Amino acid sequence: MSVIAKKRLSFTDKVRAHLEILDPVTWISVFPPLAGGVMASGAMQPTLHDYLLLLGIFLMFGPLGTGFSQTINDYYDLELDKVNEPTRPIPSGRLTKKEAAWNSVVVAVLALAIGIALWLHIGGTRGLIIVSSITAGLFVAYIYSAPPLKLKKNILTSAPAVGFSYSFITFFSANALFSDIRPEVYWLAGLNFFMAVALIILNDFKSVKGDKEGGLKSLTVMIGTRGTFLVSFIIIDVVFLVFAWLEYQWGFYYLVVLMLGGLAMNIYLQVKLFIDPKSGVGFMESAVDDVFGNTIGQSDVSEHKAYLRFQVANNVLFLSNNLFAAGAIGMKYM
Repeated sequence: MSVIAKKRLSFTDKVRAHLEILDPVTWISVFPPLAGGVMASGAMQPTLHDYLLLLGIFLMFGPLGTGFSQTINDYYDLELDKVNEPTRPIPSGRLTKKEAAWNSVVVAVLALAIGIALWLHIGGTRGLIIVSSITAGLFVAYIYSAPPLKLKKNILTSAPAVGFSYSFITFFSANALFSDIRPEVYWLAGLNFFMAVALIILNDFKSVKGDKEGGLKSLTVMIGTRGTFLVSFIIIDVVFLVFAWLEYQWGFYYLVVLMLGGLAMNIYLQVKLFIDPKSGVGFMESAVDDVFGNTIGQSDVSEHKAYLRFQVANNVLFLSNNLFAAGAIGMKYM
């Protein structure tokens, strides 16, 4: 039994443990697709009403929806976390499994309540898209970690599940919040889905030791570090190329130049990482440690630290173009 578990936690410490198991660092991951969906609608107005709608959908998918997925993951992965992340609330003894279960129930109910409220307020197909999206997202989050399906056991199901929950349905829901689904949003949601898949593949570097012991088939366990980098980089580069082609088709010629420039920069970083998976793009280390560390997380695994450095650059390049394109689409419909 841990030292923490042997002593009685204060109320403040217990609250902190409940917040920590919701993993606030992950909440921000849903904001870019939400912002993109809203911008592509071209219909949000600078009113208190619309700002409250935006806050509601962020709370639904962020602290509540994403938080639910993190709590359920910790609940079912106690044995793995004892190896990979022993300081997490359950393995460290700051929360019991029963307390974690109640945490997941509360945030799931609150997320559904907001979804239903938005459905009733907006009505029609748009409202149905939103409530269906959060319902599907919570369901996928549960089967991602819970037996018997436990989608996270195999990379062929785990990465798509995360991409669906974090990027695909959030983009659609944010668009539906203020307008009918724009035709271009189908493409943007799909590209965000595949980008999330590529990055989740690399995120598995941090838990490869526990994955091997627990029998989880992450890509790194199956094909090694360089193979994992290569698969992820191919997906990322195809996303950039397809995005550039779409921007050309839509007439956003200035964005094509930005997208292809971003692709060139990404390929430069990717080559460095493939050559040196542990220390590649070391010049980005200060950006992770001093600037984005609290947002994207920290790691003691060399390959995962290298991935975090790459993630900073890739996200800046992709998300900036993503938001520019969404804004240009929104302007078409204003």
